[in-house]
Amino acid sequence: MFIANELRKTNIAEYLLYMWQIEDTIRAFDCSLSRIRREYIDRFDYTEEQKEEVTDWFGNLIRMMNSEGCREQGHLQINKVTMQTLTELHAQLLSSSKFPFYNAEYYKVLPYIVELRNHGANKEENEIETCFNSLYGVMMLRLQKKEITTNTEHAIKEISTFIGMLNDYYLKDKEEPLEFG
Repeated sequence: MFIANELRKTNIAEYLLYMWQIEDTIRAFDCSLSRIRREYIDRFDYTEEQKEEVTDWFGNLIRMMNSEGCREQGHLQINKVTMQTLTELHAQLLSSSKFPFYNAEYYKVLPYIVELRNHGANKEENEIETCFNSLYGVMMLRLQKKEITTNTEHAIKEISTFIGMLNDYYLKDKEEPLEFG
């Protein structure tokens, strides 16, 4: 919760990846708040008050996952809305002539996106989702200490740069709305 709040303000891309990880953490504990408290939250060096706050936060997320039907898979509506916001910003940046560096970065990363979509299970997802799914997938592989090929490393580096650029424009737009004209 504390990390999520900070990331939401400073790096929306990392926030979204973190929230996906939290969804998977909840699933790993079978959506059981008592297990999450006992086996996960209690391992952190939090005060009792902080543990209660985090427990409430997880409890709310579990309720939302249950009511939104994403106990087994999928993403919470709050995360889908964040993805939609990033997707809309991406479309605005691409359609404007005022952001040539973003356009150049997009076309640099597009072959990787196409390749990932061709290999992926969901060919209907948008390009930004494809980027995030690949970043999340590699993050999970690293956590499992699995090998990542040189080609994948290169693709992820390019995708990270592109999503980083999208993140920067998102933060600028929040500060003072961008002019797409």
